[in-house]
Amino acid sequence: MPLVAGVVVLLSSLFLGIPMVVSAEQQTPFQPSSPRQSNHHSHNHNLSIPSIGLGLWNSKGDDAAHAVTYAFDAGYKHLDSAAAYGNEEYVGRSLSPSSKHSHSPPPPRHKYWVTSKLWNDAHRPSLVAAALDKTLSDLSIAYLDLYLMHWPVAFLPDQAPGRTVVDQDTTILDTWRAMEDLVRANKTRYVGVSNFSPRQLDQVLKHCDICPYAHEFETHPYLQQQDFVDWHADNNITVIAYSPLANMNPTYKDKYPKLDPLLEDDFWKGLASKKNCTVAQAVLAWGIQRGTVVIPKSVHEERIIENLGSLNVTFSKDEMREIQTQDKRSRFNNPSKGWGVELFEGLDDGSNRFLATKYDLR
Repeated sequence: MPLVAGVVVLLSSLFLGIPMVVSAEQQTPFQPSSPRQSNHHSHNHNLSIPSIGLGLWNSKGDDAAHAVTYAFDAGYKHLDSAAAYGNEEYVGRSLSPSSKHSHSPPPPRHKYWVTSKLWNDAHRPSLVAAALDKTLSDLSIAYLDLYLMHWPVAFLPDQAPGRTVVDQDTTILDTWRAMEDLVRANKTRYVGVSNFSPRQLDQVLKHCDICPYAHEFETHPYLQQQDFVDWHADNNITVIAYSPLANMNPTYKDKYPKLDPLLEDDFWKGLASKKNCTVAQAVLAWGIQRGTVVIPKSVHEERIIENLGSLNVTFSKDEMREIQTQDKRSRFNNPSKGWGVELFEGLDDGSNRFLATKYDLR
């Protein structure tokens, strides 16, 4: 595209709030750089993902709507949602221009980033577009910035509530190709994956027309997976870290009962005191400085504001090396047994170690 024409298209997209069509060839990923506390990871000249976002998992009903309003008022530009969270209709009440949850309307659509996720029961190619259409309708927006395959597991559709049956006939690639069509249809700017093993991601990368923009998975000081994080940077895939505060999520309260809650860990309390910040701010700042996007969840205004303060905290190289020694290799979110499938094969958890040499895609 000629430079002048490209500028015209870009400005039209920005000022009118219209999603720009991005072909596979145009999806130029960011190149890893030295640690920084910028609020963006740039992938190309027209789109960037903020380094901190509001996670919406376990945010219920009106609490989710109010949390979005608090986040926008505090300066957040990034929301991380999913159909499976069951709250997108409530979130949409704060994204609608006629929102009653705020004294002011939400920012213009092109000013903030929205990620959502395809649930397991909509993996069949014929169901993928309709699933995204429902998410867009619930969120009261015209397009997503990023649509992720929530898990590398397909469920049979139309099962009784609470009953899950694995769909053995629908593959990851079947679903991925249908998701690529959503980029071509202008319904999402980018597509990506979540909770994939190296082998599963390898399969997508070797056969895709449009490469994954991002991979969202659990990583935090108790499950650092540094080699796996570095491998993504080498392969031009952004890592979005969910549960960045580790076992502070109430869902995880029964996992590893002998492990201190991260925000009560003596090492992190000492480091936060040294930096004159809260423990949560220190932990999130570490996640950002190592090159991941962090999406802490909260419905409390003061905590939402506190978490954003992590952008003002930085660590020295020696401090970053010291933090690496605190890895517990403890994973808190693993539904493998309940679903009867193997997840996170070959990743750091217990006795496992990720070996980058097995998945050299460069």
